[in-house]
Amino acid sequence: MNNRREFLRNVSLFTAAGLLAGKVGSVQAATSATTATTAGKVIGLQTYSLFGELYKDVPGVLKKLKQGGYSTLELAGYGNGKINGIDMQEFKKMAEDAGLKITSSHVNPPVWEYTTSNVGSIKDFWKKTADDHARIGTKYVVQPGLPQTRSVEETQYVAEVFNEAGKIMKAAGIQFGYHNHDREFSHVVPGGKGSVFDRGAKGDVIYDLFIKSTDPSLVVFEMDVYWTVMGQNDPVSYMQKYPDRIRLLHIKDRHVLGQSGMMNFETIFNQAIKNGIKDYYVELEGMPSGKTQLEGVLACCDYLKKARFVKI
Repeated sequence: MNNRREFLRNVSLFTAAGLLAGKVGSVQAATSATTATTAGKVIGLQTYSLFGELYKDVPGVLKKLKQGGYSTLELAGYGNGKINGIDMQEFKKMAEDAGLKITSSHVNPPVWEYTTSNVGSIKDFWKKTADDHARIGTKYVVQPGLPQTRSVEETQYVAEVFNEAGKIMKAAGIQFGYHNHDREFSHVVPGGKGSVFDRGAKGDVIYDLFIKSTDPSLVVFEMDVYWTVMGQNDPVSYMQKYPDRIRLLHIKDRHVLGQSGMMNFETIFNQAIKNGIKDYYVELEGMPSGKTQLEGVLACCDYLKKARFVKI
């Protein structure tokens, strides 16, 4: 199944074939159990999921998130000491007033091609970012955007820059991480001019090169399980392959969790528990017409609260 379009048409076959081992029916049965409780569950949310709805009434929306069952937040929208124009300390206070804890933040440097001529400015950016996030006590700062990676050499250089970012964050008491989409599962070759998105392609997988070329003490990985599937790979297999490197998860489906039938969250959470993963964040893309992002976000949390297999 080398063609990506064919893969997307047949993505549900992953479950039937055992790539995402287990049966969708068992997931649906588990989530329908009304006796399940939220005891011991620390459910996080990536604030990107709310789009602009969050900023119409930040205190009010944050309180609704807490009431709905969320405990932690992963921020999006950082820039020069602010989150979407709101001072970070002020945002932290609003979160704490709502009973939520900010534990992570998504941040991209301002350039997408890493070179020896701009690596200094990239490091300066991460120093400022580290200082700002240390003041609000985040545990992680995670880069969610893929820089230019057209060859093995370019990919390895990006990994070197990740290591430098990791050193800067570590000095500030923060763990640096990287978050994937689907293109990280493209292949690159030495001296290449572009990546190839094809499971049967020759070369190295960008994601694997990142893991192998970064220092485990400096860089961890936040696996987005949905984008991993869209990248024609199995998140469970990757967690098994790199149990000490993948330390955070984005829990995502096509829309609301559990509704597409293509994501086997039971096996994902079972493996996460086995690996000792503690931190994960719901991320929701756009909702179907007529539904708000907040409605979708709360429905995702309700799914996780009711799921007996969710024990973290």
